[in-house]
Amino acid sequence: MRRITSRQNPLVARYRAAARGRADDLLLLDGAHLVADALDAGVHLREAAVADVADVADAAGHAARRGEIRALAARLTEAGVEVVAASAAVMDALSPVRSASGIVALADRPSLDAGRMYGGGAPLVIVAVDVQDPGNLGAIVRVAEAGGATGLVAAGRSADPFGWKALRGSMGSALRIPVVVGEHADQAVADARRHGCRIVAAVPRGGRSLFDINLKVPAAVLIGGEGPGLPAALVDAADDRVTIPMQSPVESLNAAVTAALIVYEARRQRAAT
Repeated sequence: MRRITSRQNPLVARYRAAARGRADDLLLLDGAHLVADALDAGVHLREAAVADVADVADAAGHAARRGEIRALAARLTEAGVEVVAASAAVMDALSPVRSASGIVALADRPSLDAGRMYGGGAPLVIVAVDVQDPGNLGAIVRVAEAGGATGLVAAGRSADPFGWKALRGSMGSALRIPVVVGEHADQAVADARRHGCRIVAAVPRGGRSLFDINLKVPAAVLIGGEGPGLPAALVDAADDRVTIPMQSPVESLNAAVTAALIVYEARRQRAAT
C-alpha cells in the first residue's frame, strides 16, 4: 500500500476540492460507515485513504477500530479501488471534520433513475425548497428513506444533498434513494404533476390538519427552508396545504421534523389500506 506523508501531495488537493463542492462529479465520503454504504449501494469509488495503523490505534483506542478499517480497505482493494495509507497530518488535511476519521474516499455521484422516483402505484416524493442547512437536508433525506418515500428533490437554493455535511446527516441514505439536485422549484412541481402527483405544501398555519389530509394518493410534498418557509406562489399553486397541529405558543417546526411527521403519516395511512 502506497504511503502519503506530505500535505502537498496532489491527492490532498483533490479531496479538498471535493469537500468544498468544487468537483461537481465527485463525492467525499468521510468515515467507515459512509464508505461501506457506498460499496453496498454499488456507487463507483475512485480512490480511498486510510490512516496508518498506529494512528488508527491512537485515535480509536482499541483493536476493533483497526480491524474495521483494515477489513474495509481489503474490500476496497478487492473492488479495484486504489487505497493509500496516510499519515496523521495528511488525514487531517483530507478529512473536513474536526477529528479526522480513519478512512476517507472519493466516489462518483450516483446516477439518477427517475423511473424509481415516480414508479409504482403511489409515489411519495419530498421536494425540499430552499433548505440551506446541509444537516437539515441530510436529515430529510434520511427520514425520506426510513419512512418509505420514493425520492427527494433538492430544489431552489437548497444545500447539496451530496455535500459531505449532508451525506453525514443522511447517514448514507442519499446513496440509496433517488435524489435530484438543483431543479427550480417550479420545474420540480411540474415534473411531479406530469407523473400524476398531487402537490402538498407544508405550511405552519392555515392548512388542513396533517391527520385529515389524504396521503394515500401519489403525492409530492413541498418542505420549505429555514425561516421564510415556502414561497407564497408555490403555496397558492398547491393542490393541498397541510399544517401540523401544534400546542401554543409553538408556531413552527424544524424542516426535518416537519418532513418526518408528514412522511410517517403517509406511511401510516398507506399501511392501513
